Amino acid sequence: MEQPERQRIDKWLFFARIAKSRTLAGKLASAGNVRVNRDKIDQASFLVKPGDALTISLERRIVVLKVVACGHRRGPAPEAQLLYEDITPKPAAPDEAKAVVPQREPGSGRPTKRDRRKIDQFRNSDTDA
Repeated sequence: MEQPERQRIDKWLFFARIAKSRTLAGKLASAGNVRVNRDKIDQASFLVKPGDALTISLERRIVVLKVVACGHRRGPAPEAQLLYEDITPKPAAPDEAKAVVPQREPGSGRPTKRDRRKIDQFRNSDTDA
């Protein structure tokens, strides 16, 4: 079967398994959560072609994909991964200074129950005298 030169964005997102259904793919595109070559789109009927760069804002992350091919069916995941190349930049490594967990010296900080009793005894002994 000959592959089409261009394909609707909602069909492509569905075939590439970015969205669970074509309806959700259409809503994703219509909501403005998809950019094609840095241009925000607002229609599910927008046509994509191989070579286009898609920036997709998903629920908790942003994915950047390059369209490699147009699909003709929603196949298994290995087949869907042949439709795109993931060019999402790697997240920046956290600085070691930020990753250091603060440590307190033993004995510093809040007093223990034993320490509070000793403090109370010390205070009470001053008032008795």
